[in-house]
Amino acid sequence: MDQLNRKTRTAARHAVAGVRIVLVGGLLSSCSPDIVRYETDPRSTAVDTKFSLVFVVHGDGNYRYHDNAGGEFKADEVAVTAAKRVAEQNPNAEVFIFHQQPRRLVLFLFPLRSGEFTYYRNGRLLAQGAYERGEEQKHFDPELELYRQFRADAPPADINMVLYYGHEIPEGGGEGYDASIPDRPFTIRDFAEGLRGFTLPFGKFDLMVLSTCFGGTPYTIGELGPFARTIVASPDNLHLSYLATQPLERLDLQLQNNNVPAFAQRFARAAFDRLTRNVQTAVSVAVYDTDLVRAFVDSVRNVYTQTLTMPPGGSLERCDCAELPFYQRSTQAQGVEVFYRPARFGRSALKENHSGWECWRERPLQAHTLQVPVPILR
Repeated sequence: MDQLNRKTRTAARHAVAGVRIVLVGGLLSSCSPDIVRYETDPRSTAVDTKFSLVFVVHGDGNYRYHDNAGGEFKADEVAVTAAKRVAEQNPNAEVFIFHQQPRRLVLFLFPLRSGEFTYYRNGRLLAQGAYERGEEQKHFDPELELYRQFRADAPPADINMVLYYGHEIPEGGGEGYDASIPDRPFTIRDFAEGLRGFTLPFGKFDLMVLSTCFGGTPYTIGELGPFARTIVASPDNLHLSYLATQPLERLDLQLQNNNVPAFAQRFARAAFDRLTRNVQTAVSVAVYDTDLVRAFVDSVRNVYTQTLTMPPGGSLERCDCAELPFYQRSTQAQGVEVFYRPARFGRSALKENHSGWECWRERPLQAHTLQVPVPILR
């Protein structure tokens, strides 16, 4: 009987060990993408790919919000759902959707894949699955790999767009942007370097939508200008950090004459109208012609960059660049279309317009008021 029990226990241990090996092997294999293709060759279904859209939705942070009825939502998931609707409504487009998600662990040790990829062409879902955003990789390396894989050998589309939805991208520093990979920095320069890989087939995006807070600064637009002809961004806070995507549906009807700047203004106006209906604080959305704004950006670059190197203990606050004498230049309004509405209450309710450019200034000292340092780069 003892011998039988020993054999039983030994067999049980081997079985458990086998299960562990299978489980660990499966978890470790999560480093490679797990993409399901619904066509052997997605490009074989191409009829007319006039538009190419790349959505990057950053969800590795706190994106929860409540609507007026008290319903709770995750803004990144809302943005992904909207992007998929855009993809389904465009019969002449290919659409790449990357959802950068928080890292999750199994058994407190093994990471699951932290990215979701979806690919549409001509309104049809052709591939989807999970991929890993590894600590040792640059911020956009896995997305670029999938992008190149699925558009390989395909001629560039007539009109190319990129849309980034997420938190404010720091202009320096950048640690902690990914909540689950806090030691890996992500800055505007990192973002620009990632865009370089996406634009290799065609040179520049025709339209970039930067759906984040404080995207309209001289430094940010200057760094991103080499990779996009037109940029839509907010120079101020952007509520929920997400711009409306409805104008992107049926681009074959919206962009019949390929006039991207005119479409960008309609897109910005739609986002502005949606925000002003739903919030009481200030709303600003701007459209930047990157060629026309270059003169202003270059003329203020050195001074603005110096503000980014000021000691973090300094008491700084954001402001409209037009409120600072140095930035009051004849070229300031050149190439910028601004949609602005002041706040419904408070001191900012008195501000009647905005230049479309956001800067830093020292916060005025107030008697008997404790000055709390404002982070420069977040």
